[in-house]
Amino acid sequence: MSKPIRLVPPFVADGWWIIVVKKVFTRSEKTAKAPLPQGFATIWVTVALDLVGFGIVVPILGRYAERYGASGLEVGLLFASFSLAQLVCAPLLGRLSDRIGRKPVIMISLLGTAVGSFVTGAAGALWVLFLGRILDGASGASVAVAQGAVTDLAPPSERPRLLGLLGAAFGVGFVVGPALGGLASLGGEHLPFFVAGTVALINAGVAWFRLPETRPARVRDEARMHSSHGTSAKIRLWGLALTGFTAIVAFSGFEATFSLLAGNRFNLTEGGIAAIFVGIGAVLVVVQGILIAPINAKLGTQRSLQIGLVLNSAGLIILAFAESWSILIIALSFLTVGQGLVAPNLSTLVSGRVPDHRRGEALGFQQGVNAIGRVSGPALAGILYDHVSIGSPYLVGGALCALALLFAVGVGEQESF
Repeated sequence: MSKPIRLVPPFVADGWWIIVVKKVFTRSEKTAKAPLPQGFATIWVTVALDLVGFGIVVPILGRYAERYGASGLEVGLLFASFSLAQLVCAPLLGRLSDRIGRKPVIMISLLGTAVGSFVTGAAGALWVLFLGRILDGASGASVAVAQGAVTDLAPPSERPRLLGLLGAAFGVGFVVGPALGGLASLGGEHLPFFVAGTVALINAGVAWFRLPETRPARVRDEARMHSSHGTSAKIRLWGLALTGFTAIVAFSGFEATFSLLAGNRFNLTEGGIAAIFVGIGAVLVVVQGILIAPINAKLGTQRSLQIGLVLNSAGLIILAFAESWSILIIALSFLTVGQGLVAPNLSTLVSGRVPDHRRGEALGFQQGVNAIGRVSGPALAGILYDHVSIGSPYLVGGALCALALLFAVGVGEQESF
């Protein structure tokens, strides 16, 4: 008689994991009842709407560019132009927000996004598409500045919880955005970009009337007095920057090639693949919006980040060999929960490695480095998929997450402010 297949590891079936779950989610009364700071809800809505607009544009941009004669290389450069502009400008806008306040810089970013989207939608030539994406990328620091606003509102002990809740806006944006873009595309190929620009304008209006200024005047004055471009803050951030970059390269490579793997190995249609990504977004919302607070309360930010990287690495390596639905679900669960822990914890650690008057610049620097990772990851994964094997992008991604873990090990030893 053949031995039955176990779909879960023995330690799960044996039940001791229940004890671990209870320990992790037994939080203190203070953590459980901590209210959200005033103004946080508006910041959350601002980020969610910004990411809805981003989610409208990204899935359709490549096909849109092809209509203007773009080659595969030029489509790649079109995406890269956004990220390169963001790499250059996000730290500058972050530094500006340290000096003049978060609200005006968020307004600048949202209005720039609106202009970039309208230019893209009205494009009559390929170079105009590049202009639109560069304008959008150059003004694309709203997420980093919003993260800075959250850290202004909260003491260090509360930042992981609030940044996790803010991270949940990413999941909402990337679920709603593509769906809205798909509906808008029924009205013509240009309409989604005009919808994205309109969403950005509405968002700017919400920010103008509802967004509070979280940067105290005293700290803004201090930032002006320390406006020199010292390197000490960036030196402290390099370990975190390398951690974030390698993790983003791995995860964005998965995002770029998973539809190919799902189609070839599991015969999934576009609808089935979209449903999986909706599920991934939903899990990210739960992890970042609900679970990260009790996890960090028990384990600490540094350990939580490291566990997230371990889960990412394990999930990607398992995915490389997944040929059954049960293994696929395990791999995606590890990967999604891991990513849900990595992103907000990195932002928390970045905000704690610099003095208050450099926090916006530091978070902008992180956003710019991550943008380059989002370009490098799909390019690397695509090359591996085409020229090595179907599973090779995920094996390399797993190795990159292990490398990111090595970078992250020493982060806790760095000086905090």
